[in-house]
Amino acid sequence: MTLIELPRAVEAYFSFAELPATDRGRNFTITFTYLDGQRVDRLQWWWQVHRGQERSGGEAVLAQLRSEAIMRFRQHIERWLYNSRRCLRGGDPFPLLMALPQELESPGMAGSAEAPAEVAADAARGYPRRVAAS
Repeated sequence: MTLIELPRAVEAYFSFAELPATDRGRNFTITFTYLDGQRVDRLQWWWQVHRGQERSGGEAVLAQLRSEAIMRFRQHIERWLYNSRRCLRGGDPFPLLMALPQELESPGMAGSAEAPAEVAADAARGYPRRVAAS
């Protein structure tokens, strides 16, 4: 079962923006735009680089945190598709959100309450939470 079948990697459809900085640090967003029927919709992922992180590592830390944010956002999209029993197809100009065809649904998706939690837990492994002092 493939939830994402696009001509390019899903990350190629991401757009990036930096929001105005605050006293706490720099704020960024990643936006994924898609078509839901005839409606254009989007998902956004917000992330922040604290002043201390930026001072201690500079652009290297910024690049690392951006890579982690991109990876987490992709995993979030995959979990969202799995939990909502949808898939992404097409890709020009935006991916098309569709209901997952019955023949592609795995037996675990049909009635298991544990499957989405397992997907979320598997996707979250290897990403320890970062705690920054305020």
